[in-house]
Amino acid sequence: MPVEDIDLPVLEMSGVGRRMDGTTILRHVDWAITRGQHWAVLGPNGSGKTTLARIAALRLHPTVGTVRVLGVELGRADIRPLLPRVGYAAAALAEQLRPELPAQDVVMTARHGALEPWWHEYNDEDRNSAFRALQRVDVDRLADHRFGTLSSGEKQRVLIARALMTEPDLLILDEPTAALDLGGREEFVAALDRLSAEPNAAPMVLVTHHVDEIPRSFTHCLLMGDGESQFSGSLGDALTAQRLSSLFGLSLTVEQRNGRWNAWADR
Repeated sequence: MPVEDIDLPVLEMSGVGRRMDGTTILRHVDWAITRGQHWAVLGPNGSGKTTLARIAALRLHPTVGTVRVLGVELGRADIRPLLPRVGYAAAALAEQLRPELPAQDVVMTARHGALEPWWHEYNDEDRNSAFRALQRVDVDRLADHRFGTLSSGEKQRVLIARALMTEPDLLILDEPTAALDLGGREEFVAALDRLSAEPNAAPMVLVTHHVDEIPRSFTHCLLMGDGESQFSGSLGDALTAQRLSSLFGLSLTVEQRNGRWNAWADR
């Protein structure tokens, strides 16, 4: 059975690797997340971040190594009952959803991991739960709006609401700001900051390659480079000029201002 002990990891990886079509995507990744922590996974394009997120979200199995999510080891038990407890949102999901679906239905169908409401039966409580999830990310006003008419930022917040629909014990967001402009990104980061600061908020993982997208309330960071973990620890220890310069292969200045981080190349 999944663990409930607050001191035990909700996610634990040991020696995790992944090969695809003869290419090594991940190697030797060790990582643990406990309750009360919110993690940024930071690294350049091609560093293995998305593959890592899919493994953590139970969407992909490692080639080697051990993964335990909420006390269940992948490959040792039926993970289907565990899937609703791991919220997962990725930009690619937006392309799989029918544009005519109302935002509330997009969220509600997460109850059964579906893409269409007619695949399963739903009741009033399901609909109410979907509306409350939209409220948590400040887009309840869009409940009846067709998903295809929403802005990129609104779509991403609806997808987060969808990930929250089942009240997950772990929330994983894979590059949710990739298609957003400055305004949409800042609104998204603010919504995520409020969400992660809620009492008893589930641990969160935000995959990104921009330090300025990390919310103020996040606590830890995993630095990924060339498919390997370069550093895992507190946000302040991770986001140093020395570590980020090495990670991205150029000389960087790193600054924290009003709780938000920024980095730029030295000239």
